Amino acid sequence: MVAMAMNHQGATEQDGRPLILHVIHHLHTGGLENGLVNLINRLPEARFRHAVACIEDFSDFRLRLTRADTPVLALHRSRIGVWRLRRRLFSLCRQLQPRIVHSRNQSGLDALLPARLAGVPHCIHGEHGWDVDDLGGRRIKPALLRRVHSPLVDRYITVSADLRNYLVQRLRIPAGRVTQIINGVDVARYVPPSASARQLLPTGFAGPGNLLIGTVGRVQAVKDQETLLRAFACLVSNAGQAGSQARLVIVGDGPLRASLTRLADTLGVASLTWFPGSVSNVPELLQTFDLFVLPSLAEGISNTLLEAMATGLPLLVTATGGNVELVTDGVNGHLFQPGDVAGLGGLLSQYLADPSLLRMHGKAAREMAVGRFSLATMLNNYQTVYEEFCARA
Repeated sequence: MVAMAMNHQGATEQDGRPLILHVIHHLHTGGLENGLVNLINRLPEARFRHAVACIEDFSDFRLRLTRADTPVLALHRSRIGVWRLRRRLFSLCRQLQPRIVHSRNQSGLDALLPARLAGVPHCIHGEHGWDVDDLGGRRIKPALLRRVHSPLVDRYITVSADLRNYLVQRLRIPAGRVTQIINGVDVARYVPPSASARQLLPTGFAGPGNLLIGTVGRVQAVKDQETLLRAFACLVSNAGQAGSQARLVIVGDGPLRASLTRLADTLGVASLTWFPGSVSNVPELLQTFDLFVLPSLAEGISNTLLEAMATGLPLLVTATGGNVELVTDGVNGHLFQPGDVAGLGGLLSQYLADPSLLRMHGKAAREMAVGRFSLATMLNNYQTVYEEFCARA
């Protein structure tokens, strides 16, 4: 049986608006999922209906969907197997009759053939980033899966030029079938801090002269918060009295959180590190930071990085994927190589020694977010693609 959540009984009734069925792996805390919620909540309600099919399951994160006409369905692939999953997707498409199925990432490929067999007119597939076991898209099997499914896709959407190049150059997808839409950020919600922001911090973190280093993301291998934690420990150890004023905040939850807290204790920085877990007040917590670090091994276009930019934070990020499209070295922050503890530690030391860099790079980051990466631009680009296919016979 398919588990479904929606806000009222009539959410799946037919009306004149085209339905877009979004297929994702999970609906839980994450950048891709946050982008989907923004898309559904903010596209014109009078123009489109939406439904979300989760290849696995959903969490309370679904409550961030504010539209009452949006069902969320859990298909539990790991429990039922891929062939029963495909039968359920076929039945779901026959029942809901979406105009567009918009699948995302590798697990979403399972929806394409059932959708076509069920008579769905158009399929869009999005690529949002790399899995930890396939950094940079080097593995043959995932590439082959994407290539085999490519005849079923009318349009690809990628969040970064790196992913676009992968599809065009590695998989030989015609460039005309690939559209890049960079994630957007709500620059009215994510704003530079007020004087009261640091009241959210635990005792000993909000002192004058403290440098608040922070990151936000699911605590899993691909996000590599361990490199940040080790670099922070090096900063504290090597910077003398100045190092004692540094504090680290790692926001998020995930399978590696317990091991990360143990590592903080082993490195001797547990009292200087705060793990608030998964939170609902990310905009306010970002305002407590002086510096934002994204140590991921791979990224598409990171929503949390865009949010940090809009908050006016200087950025230290790995030189991978879409990160290089958001950070200009020496302008709004710096790039470092994935896993480079010493390199990141050196960059942290620069900001600790020269607070004027924080102000200069943070100002440039905010200006870039407002000028190039607004949520309104992203929404307009998605609506243009959806309108194109809804207008086709």
